[in-house]
Amino acid sequence: MTNHQETLSHYLDRGRSNNEHTDGLDAVIKAIAGGGAMIQSLVRDAATASVLGSTGEVNVQGEIVQKLDSLASETFIRMFVDSGRVAAVGSEEEEKGVMMGDDDDSSRTYVVLMDPLDGSSNIDVAVTIGSIFGIWHKDPEEILGSGTLLKSGNKQVASAYVIYGSSTVLVVATVGRVNGFTLNTKSGEFLLTHPDINIPSKCEYYSFNEGNVGKWDEKMQKVAAHLRTSYSQRYVGSLVADFHRNLLKGGVFLYPGDAKNKQGKLRLMYEANPLGFIAEQAGGRASSGSIPILEIQPEKIHQRVPLIIGNTSVVHTVLKILEA
Repeated sequence: MTNHQETLSHYLDRGRSNNEHTDGLDAVIKAIAGGGAMIQSLVRDAATASVLGSTGEVNVQGEIVQKLDSLASETFIRMFVDSGRVAAVGSEEEEKGVMMGDDDDSSRTYVVLMDPLDGSSNIDVAVTIGSIFGIWHKDPEEILGSGTLLKSGNKQVASAYVIYGSSTVLVVATVGRVNGFTLNTKSGEFLLTHPDINIPSKCEYYSFNEGNVGKWDEKMQKVAAHLRTSYSQRYVGSLVADFHRNLLKGGVFLYPGDAKNKQGKLRLMYEANPLGFIAEQAGGRASSGSIPILEIQPEKIHQRVPLIIGNTSVVHTVLKILEA
């Protein structure tokens, strides 16, 4: 069997036999894959299945909850419960963590933080969206509680995202390795199509919201001017979509703080940390502008953070401009 034909299940089984996916990590990744396959079906049929639009509710972020936001969160939580390996889940759609099992359940050894549907504002106009996951070990002696969900990004054992676009792709990162799998909608299997992903050394693109630049401080505006004269702009407005393109093609993404949102708008635990982990395993870099993303000690589940992520050399140049 050649690499590009290998199924996710076979890949995970092979990893388990090589002691790469130990203690049930494969079950957590399979839960993400299973939930992603369900969500892609809902996304594909969204308009005809009457799941477009909002629920009329507002989440803990102060954002209007889209119907697919709610369905995605419920779907993945159910998959993690059924996996038997997840002790606690933090979600963009949940004010507090969702605890599974109890402190004595030794089989539930993982903690997951997730954005179940990134890019909600694009749902109704059929633009690429996705789901993002960070995966941590639960300490064996740890009592389940809010602190269970507050671990720094450099303690992640894996992270992943699913992107729902022209195809449905699952990207999985473990220490030192990033692989991409594409869903075969006929068989329902994810197949290994992007083995051993590394961010290209040549940066092709920069990605940020030009409409916000006027709100940035002087140094960040200098960064914007430098990137404009050096690279081509590509900006979707779904973090996971912009990150995925830059991961495969070479690029840098910025969402800094501004006059209105000092800490930016992206969430540390279930956006910046998981994608930061993937970027670094693929040879890239992620920073808040003052500290590496993965070194930040979180204070709350829904903590926001500025984000600069992508090609190592370009992130380094951005930081040099900010430090000048």
